Amino acid sequence: MHPAFSVVFFTTATGAGYGLLALLGVLGPLGFVAPDFWPGFVGMGLALGLIAAGLLSSTGHLGRPERAWRAFSQWRSSWLSREGVASVATFIPAGVFGVGWVFLSRLDGWVAAAGVLAAVGATATVCMTGMIYASLKPIAHWHSPYTLPGYLIYSAMSGSVLLNAVLQAFSLGSKMLLAASALLILLGWGWKLATWRYNDQLEIPTNANTATGLSGGMVQSFEWPHTEENYLLKEMGFRIARKHSAKLRRITQALAFGLPILLLLAAFALPWPLAAALSALAAIAQFAGMLVERWLFFAEAKHTVMLYYGR
Repeated sequence: MHPAFSVVFFTTATGAGYGLLALLGVLGPLGFVAPDFWPGFVGMGLALGLIAAGLLSSTGHLGRPERAWRAFSQWRSSWLSREGVASVATFIPAGVFGVGWVFLSRLDGWVAAAGVLAAVGATATVCMTGMIYASLKPIAHWHSPYTLPGYLIYSAMSGSVLLNAVLQAFSLGSKMLLAASALLILLGWGWKLATWRYNDQLEIPTNANTATGLSGGMVQSFEWPHTEENYLLKEMGFRIARKHSAKLRRITQALAFGLPILLLLAAFALPWPLAAALSALAAIAQFAGMLVERWLFFAEAKHTVMLYYGR
């Protein structure tokens, strides 16, 4: 019983990929990135590769992956379905933008318009991913004012660190982008600490009495509602020891926030190619740290249905 790695990888990879895509779609047409072949090829390839890998991994979380296409039909009522529609739709302007940049060496006109549309689609998709969890009232740790902004902040943070690494690799990096990446990491770090503080102080009003509608003494569960584990027990019944949670939080802070900031500050002061190497290490460390952060995001959440199992 533990959070599924497919969902952990999905939210981490797509968050970073959409963040990078959005920044490329906006900063490219604005002239912050030169319309050269290799930066466009590597940057767009990395963004779309992370998105595609994340989306493919998410199908491993389904009981019947071959029926994944049916999720697209529920877009009127389901944030999951809306996310799927938005993610696929975003590939269209992203593909046009990538072709115009990589093969035509253009970042103006219709290519710029496609880039902006790709950025809008990427941002909308991240919002819908966040809303999948923020809309779930039975899970108080997710149904909070911190969830949706957190998805946007972490996506922008991861995307900026990746963009800096790509541009530094081709000696196209700038002090402005390094500084912006460091500031976004600080913002993400502060938001994560505030989220943890909110969750740790969260008082959940629901108990076994209110869940069952019974009163007159404390209601206790003496037998499970069924004899075998189900989806909710596997995904929302995970119990993580406080000491392990504290340790993983420290690892998250070190890898996702602390180490990347130190590496970017060092890159700020050192010449190329040392700056490029440190920028790449910062991106790798942060991705690993965000995997731990996403695992904690799922592991520390508790579904109200656990009350029926005496938890």
